[in-house]
Amino acid sequence: MAQMSFLICSAVWLLTVHLWGPRSADGAPDRTHHDPKHSWDALQRQKRNWVWNQFFVLEEYTGTDPLYVGKLHSDVDKADGNVRYVLTGDGASSIFTIDEKTGDIHATKRLDREEQGYYTLRAQAVDRETNAPMEDESEFIVKVQDINDNEPKFLDGPYTAGVPEMSPLGTMVVQVTATDADDPTYGNSARVVYSIIHGHPYFSVEPKTGIIRTALPNMDREMRDQYVVTIQAKDMVGQMGGLSATTSVTVTLTDVNDNPPRFSRIHLRYWLLESVPVPSVVAKLKAADADIDSNAEMDYYIIDGNAPGVFNITTDEETQEGVIFLQRPLDYETKSSFSLKIEATNRNVDPQFLTFGPFSDTAAVKVIVEDVNEPPVFSPLISRMVVSEAARVGTVIGTVSARDPDSSSSAIRYSIDRNTDLERFFNVDALTGVISTAKALDRELNSVHNITIFATENREYNKRIALITVMDINDNAPVFAIEYETLLCENAAPGQVIQTISAVDKDEPLSSHRFYFSLAFSAANNDNFTLRDNKDNTASVLTKRAGFRRQEQSLYLLPVLIEDSGSPALSSTNTLSVRVCDCGMNGVPQACGAVAFSLPAGLSTGALLAILGCIITLLVLMLLIMAMRRRRKTPLFIEDERDVRENIVRYDDEGGGEEDTEAFDMVTLRNLNIIHDSKVQDVSPESVSVYPYSASATSRTSYKTLPDNIVFQEFIWDRLKLTDMDPSAPPYDSLQMYVFEGNGSVADSLSTLESPSSVSEQSYEDLSNWGPRFKKLADLYGNLEGSGIFS
Repeated sequence: MAQMSFLICSAVWLLTVHLWGPRSADGAPDRTHHDPKHSWDALQRQKRNWVWNQFFVLEEYTGTDPLYVGKLHSDVDKADGNVRYVLTGDGASSIFTIDEKTGDIHATKRLDREEQGYYTLRAQAVDRETNAPMEDESEFIVKVQDINDNEPKFLDGPYTAGVPEMSPLGTMVVQVTATDADDPTYGNSARVVYSIIHGHPYFSVEPKTGIIRTALPNMDREMRDQYVVTIQAKDMVGQMGGLSATTSVTVTLTDVNDNPPRFSRIHLRYWLLESVPVPSVVAKLKAADADIDSNAEMDYYIIDGNAPGVFNITTDEETQEGVIFLQRPLDYETKSSFSLKIEATNRNVDPQFLTFGPFSDTAAVKVIVEDVNEPPVFSPLISRMVVSEAARVGTVIGTVSARDPDSSSSAIRYSIDRNTDLERFFNVDALTGVISTAKALDRELNSVHNITIFATENREYNKRIALITVMDINDNAPVFAIEYETLLCENAAPGQVIQTISAVDKDEPLSSHRFYFSLAFSAANNDNFTLRDNKDNTASVLTKRAGFRRQEQSLYLLPVLIEDSGSPALSSTNTLSVRVCDCGMNGVPQACGAVAFSLPAGLSTGALLAILGCIITLLVLMLLIMAMRRRRKTPLFIEDERDVRENIVRYDDEGGGEEDTEAFDMVTLRNLNIIHDSKVQDVSPESVSVYPYSASATSRTSYKTLPDNIVFQEFIWDRLKLTDMDPSAPPYDSLQMYVFEGNGSVADSLSTLESPSSVSEQSYEDLSNWGPRFKKLADLYGNLEGSGIFS
């Protein structure tokens, strides 16, 4: 029954379209067949070759039988079975089939208009027997008729949008759009209307356009900053049975500067030590602002109580805090507290919200200064004092004074930094600060003393520099400025100036300082020289006669008395040496000093020195020759078969065993503490000599009783004297090696070399039983035992 109803509706629909005209609903052109060959006939009569030139078929047909599309019929078909209908074109045989006899067309598959809206087919009537065309091929269209089988879709959803807070009613937020794949030209399948499902009463949507607007005025971001709105799009103009879809729109209220800054506490209190350095952060405070970003930026100001510019305030750009910092040092004793008035003001003010109130706020900040124990304070920091170098020990020079800046005013003690007064010239009274001399002063050694005075109070200290200038007294006699070398020509004329002298004085030079020159009393009446005071702190020495001769006197010593103008005046006698010289025609000295009268006239001093050097060289050579001849008469070695040499054989682990040996003279290693009263054998690198110890050596005390710093010196001196006393010693220096530890070792020697042979408890009888390796030792020590060769 359902299928029959569907077919009836389709037929009614097709008839309606046919009555409306040949143009299709989608605007496809009318494709009525016109055969050029029958154009004249067409003018004569109206002939319709085919019953229909356009067919309609509903999409999404779900029946079990093929869907009837329509019927093709040719005028030449006489219903005698001679006509066969042929269908070709788009979807022929695969989608559409035709009954060859009747021309009925059926759709064998389910069609979807959204995939393909129409199909173009070609039909022809042919002779069944000959297949000859009975009509020209004609084209027609099968259009798929739309049904509402597609719901609307929001291709751009979900949406996000923003709108400023406090916006007026009806402010546009965003526009949403839904699309429907159904045919917009047929029925209401693609006609969409919008409605708001969730978001009331804050927002509304226009049904046709999808524009979302604010539905409430003055929405406050600080109360709620985000809303999620659900929008529905429904086709069929929103009627029942239409298809729908939804999307979400996230609406964010953007901030505007509608909130002024406000201090949570308008009275703030901070404590600060007076010793806090400059600059230091005193406090941080912040005014709360419900706005964000640039709308919450603010500036802070100190508008009252900052006298005189002790504090300043800046804005921390990251936290928007007001940072109060110190600009000048604090002094608890001067001012113990500060009352500041701080203002916070919005930096970016929106004029449309000025009615909301002033966009600033103030707070009272009290800074309380806490007392700390401060060091004493000197005034001034540098003291200048003067003392005479003649001042006696204990003379008061001056006084230093310091005060305790704290309110407690504790006692202060004074002391001198001895690093600045290493020689301890001065003392300071610990309680009064009186500085006095502790040693005699000498301006010529140190004219200015720069000492540091410490003032200490409760472990806090400060220091002050005292410049002490030592005033000069006349305590140094004047002397010659330089060591003069005065030369006098033999042909000098009377009254000739031979030297101009000056003087110096270690005392402080004054503008009125004056030196007086004169000859000493012993030379005041001499006939050779006179002295003239030039009255400009110089004097001139002049000759009183002519005819000086070196042969008679080559050197004159002239005592000069120099006196200063001090009070009391000091003087000194300085000797001026005048040497007589043989001068040339131009007055330049050529030869000075004494003359050797025994020399021939033609023999010079250089020749005399050369002859003397040759004579000395010959004498030295003769002495060397005589000494060598004497040495040849005395044999260097004393052949004594009984000479026994003790040797140490050193076995080198990396060497060649017993064959790798080095011999050392062990006589020098004998016990140094034994008093020798007989001959001791000493062996040098080149000779062997026997000599007695001197009386001083035999009477010397034991080395072990001497101090550590003397024992080595005594040992070396003993060896040196013994070597000097040996008549057969080589006539040249030789290297002596003594292996001697001194008395520093806490362990006794393990060697038998320090044990006298006369009292030795060692037995060497077993050496002969130790094999051939010890045969030589057995021969040596077995024969020596008890012989007393070292006794």
